[in-house]
Amino acid sequence: MRNWFWRLAFSFSATGLVLGTLLFAASLTPSLLPRTYVTQGLLSGVAMACGYGLGVLLSALWFWLELPEPKDRVRLALKAAAGGICGVVVLVFLWRTAEWQNSIRTLMHLPPIETAHPFYVGLIALAVFLALFGLGRLFAFLVRLFARTSRRAAPRRLSYVIGTALAATLFWTLADGLLVRFVLHTADSSFRRLDQVIEPDTAEPADPLKSGSKASLVRWDELGRMGRSFVASGPTAAEISTFTGKPALEPLRVYAGLNAAETPEARAKIALDELIRVGGFQRSTLVIVMPTGTGWVDPEGIDTVEYLHHGDIASIAIQYSYLASWLSLLAEPDYGAEAARALFHAVYGHWTSLPKEGRPKLYLYGLSLGALSSEQSAELFEVIGDPYQGALWAGPPFPSRIWRKMTADREPGTPAWLPRFRDGSYVRFTSQRNALPEAGDHWGPMRIVYLQYASDPIVFYDPYSFYRQPAWMAVPRGPDVSPDFQWYPVVTFLQLTLDMAMATTTPMGLGHVYAGEHYVDPWIAVTDVTDWSAADIARLKEKFRAGR
Repeated sequence: MRNWFWRLAFSFSATGLVLGTLLFAASLTPSLLPRTYVTQGLLSGVAMACGYGLGVLLSALWFWLELPEPKDRVRLALKAAAGGICGVVVLVFLWRTAEWQNSIRTLMHLPPIETAHPFYVGLIALAVFLALFGLGRLFAFLVRLFARTSRRAAPRRLSYVIGTALAATLFWTLADGLLVRFVLHTADSSFRRLDQVIEPDTAEPADPLKSGSKASLVRWDELGRMGRSFVASGPTAAEISTFTGKPALEPLRVYAGLNAAETPEARAKIALDELIRVGGFQRSTLVIVMPTGTGWVDPEGIDTVEYLHHGDIASIAIQYSYLASWLSLLAEPDYGAEAARALFHAVYGHWTSLPKEGRPKLYLYGLSLGALSSEQSAELFEVIGDPYQGALWAGPPFPSRIWRKMTADREPGTPAWLPRFRDGSYVRFTSQRNALPEAGDHWGPMRIVYLQYASDPIVFYDPYSFYRQPAWMAVPRGPDVSPDFQWYPVVTFLQLTLDMAMATTTPMGLGHVYAGEHYVDPWIAVTDVTDWSAADIARLKEKFRAGR
């Protein structure tokens, strides 16, 4: 036992222990979203394992270069000293965790926590670290095994390179072929079954102008769970008229689920035929909607524009996935773009065939992955001869090409979380506070607005935060970002990755949960609403605020 203990003590890397502790401590500091002790423990365990692994790599490099190493007694003393110092650092940072979490919770109007449960955080982190440490030891064993085998035909150093490459290939193959594919297959099956559930309080519509009715070209069971919710919900003509005090029409909503047809082009054709059937092109406003990964259309986003146009509006959407947006973004990022292009080309092709003076104004809308897909539905050169009128894209995911370009080329002095692009005649950005008027009154033939929150990790996730500070962390920061949020190599990347998975757990109007009151001003700007007074606009915002 004594010999085993000394072997174990010597086997631990002092450099790895120090770096692992530093990354563990940094992981306790705040990021964009508040964390529970469970998620904090998971994050801290992964951070510590990453730091330890980095320390082991540095030690291996030192050994590789054949630099002098301390004697056994000195090495043991250094490890003991490092262990004591690291223990103190861990305790100090665990003690401050609640304070850091409250710095986020205060901004998000959440009640403060009295304790961050440091004992449970440490316990979970230790379990995660040991699990990853075991995987690391297994990887090292395979490297040595492959290196010994290849040493018969290669020099010693080259054999370690070969062994590392083979072990990495084996780990990657197992992770990608078994774990990732199994998880995605399981998630897809679960979401598919959920999509087929018909809620007992969602009855098949009797109105022939509703998708899924007896007169519809799309059967009720072909809409999918989110499509049925989209069609069955929304304000009625009576509700809109009661609120505005003016005559209103029944808003038209058309939807085609994944079960309606095999291909995006076929679903787009069915949806277009359905839109023509219900008279969508006779309305003054037409919105092409791209839903999120599960097929969900945010009622906060579509209900507001239906009120603003007194129900004289039609919207059309098709489903392209069962998965949640962040899973769909990882597993099938092109599906949404294919569906968006198919739907846009079908609707736009029919729209351009109509007389300009008798057709509706055409707009695009998408939230989250729907925004990314909608953004990719058409290139500017395809519509420049007969442009649609505008688009509202909320919570655009970080890979959004146009969004990234506009943000990167923003006017000097404007923050990355609320940029200003040139004279604002083509594209503008806004958040909880309406920043659209700051660019002036001049708009071009197309109006593009991005609605984004500074605390939204789906928008501001930065893969390069692994080694550099994201631009949106510079001062001045967004009003919903903690001033205690600091950039640390590796750690910030891990924090943002966790935040992205938890993006929809925030209160309404923060993170990736967009509030109806914040949609109102963008829709007014994009669709050029002029018949609402300032008092009525304030009432509409309050209606959606009070309806939470």
